Amino acid sequence: MPEGHTLHRLARDLGVAFAGRRVRVSSPQGRFAASAALLDGRVLVGAEAWGKQLFVELEGDPPGELDGERFVHVHLGLIGTFDVHTAPAGAVVPDPVGQVRLRLVADDADADGTDDDAATTAGPTAWADLRGAIVCDLVTAAQRDAVVARMGPDPLRPDADPDRAFEAIRRSRKPIGALLMDQSVLAGVGNVYRAEVLFRDRLHPLRPGNTLQRSRWQALWDDLVALMPQGVATGRIDTVRPEHSPVATGRAPRRDDHGGEVYVYRRTGQPCLVCGRRVATAVLEGRNLFWCSRCQPVFRSRAVG
Repeated sequence: MPEGHTLHRLARDLGVAFAGRRVRVSSPQGRFAASAALLDGRVLVGAEAWGKQLFVELEGDPPGELDGERFVHVHLGLIGTFDVHTAPAGAVVPDPVGQVRLRLVADDADADGTDDDAATTAGPTAWADLRGAIVCDLVTAAQRDAVVARMGPDPLRPDADPDRAFEAIRRSRKPIGALLMDQSVLAGVGNVYRAEVLFRDRLHPLRPGNTLQRSRWQALWDDLVALMPQGVATGRIDTVRPEHSPVATGRAPRRDDHGGEVYVYRRTGQPCLVCGRRVATAVLEGRNLFWCSRCQPVFRSRAVG
């Protein structure tokens, strides 16, 4: 499932391609057709990600009205994709291919209420196709806010409050490896970032959340805040420090369809890049864990009695 950096990157790309432009909205597949008809011809205001949730905002009717359905809520799930394309002004938009739930096409001819040639070529040709998402709904601002309220803080958002997540963690006896994947505790972290930040911060994934000191949590949060924007910028997850990189160590670069240089994720049985011990794996709440038993020792409580 795409992690938070993918959604923030997508929101950025949608904004660059469409923000401030009138869009043609359609549903070639047909499943979003009724909602697409309500949105067709509106100006796209922008797109915003909260964790793994994406909200595309379109202008209200009348323009600027805060009520009414004007947010497209998207959750990509395991197989969803939202591909954004741009081409020089005047290029022909290709016909949709496959099961396209939602299609956006920039329509500058109507953006300023005119149909002259200058308006038609005001910006590059842009279109975007959504396929395979588990959620594609037209929602109100209140419904958008309700979805956001159910989520924990997102390390990629400047308004995020890490103390909210810590309060949930310190009250829970569940393993920290499970809590990091709970979107109501922490928004946007998936299996890759979970495995990697726990390794980088030397935390065993099965350590109970209520044993984590605030300072350890702050260090983990700060690591996510540093790592995840890199994923937004590059489109891949790289977590290996320079001293453990292929260039520094002479090892071969990682070859994996997820891309990126990582310490433990999907490296079961391979030597740890730091200590050489074999990377371990187990299943927790239906998802695979990866860790190094030497670099991430089992937590031993110092409590007496």
